[in-house]
Amino acid sequence: MNFSVILPFIGAVLVVFVVLKLLSAPLKLIIKLVLNGVIGGLIIFLINWIGAGFGFTLPLEWWSAILVGLLGVPGVIILVILHFFI
Repeated sequence: MNFSVILPFIGAVLVVFVVLKLLSAPLKLIIKLVLNGVIGGLIIFLINWIGAGFGFTLPLEWWSAILVGLLGVPGVIILVILHFFI
């Protein structure tokens, strides 16, 4: 085997490695946002399920979904506090 086959192969492997390394950071961010949104949605569901007996529910609207998706559990806490004051 000569270098005209080995060098392009090594170069291609390095390019793939660099591209995957650059794409891994945004993928981690997307996974984190989705996980925060799911956990926040479950917490809002539990709050609505338990709070329905006490007359306390949180509506799940687009802005609350964005808030919970970005902030996670602290976003749910902010929604509860805002619900009491608004």
